[in-house]
Order: sequence, then structure tokens, then C-alpha cells
Amino acid sequence: SKDLKGAMEILIEQKRQKLSTVEKLDEHMDFASQLIFAQNRGDLTAENVNQCVLEMMIAAPDTLSVTLFFMLILIAEHPTVEEEMMREIETVMGKQEL
Repeated sequence: SKDLKGAMEILIEQKRQKLSTVEKLDEHMDFASQLIFAQNRGDLTAENVNQCVLEMMIAAPDTLSVTLFFMLILIAEHPTVEEEMMREIETVMGKQEL
């Protein structure tokens, strides 16, 4: 477990360094990048980021359906977030069908 945790910390640090040197940030924005920026803003701790990345790497297939279920429940419980998400989807997609 310590070895795996250490490996995750190394991967996250490598990703953090890569993000600090890229010219076009939007080309490198993925979920791990979002987690790193959330930590930079103080929204997450380093341990939160490590745990999320670890879970993505080893447990994603088993937890995806549960995660999506809870995400949908949280969106339903927070209509302002849902509205913001819909605005962003419309901004990105325009008139295209989803």
C-alpha cells in the first residue's frame, strides 16, 4: 500500500510539473489536472488528490456506476449547479445534438 501511494505521489508530481510548463493549458486539462488545480485553490488536500487518482487507477471500473449515480443525485439536489452545467454544455456544443 505504501509503494502504491508513493507511486501515485510521483505520478501526480510529474503531472503537476508538466502542467507548469505547457504553453496551452486547455490541451492538457483532464480530471487529474482539475484535481491538481483544486488542490492549488485550497479546495482539496494533497491526500484528497492522491486518493482520487489512486481510485481512478485501480477502482474505476467497479466504482463508475456508483459514482455516476451519486453525481446525478448531487446534481438533482443542487439545481443551480445543474443550470451552470447546462449553460456550459450549451456554450460548448452550441446547436449540435448531444
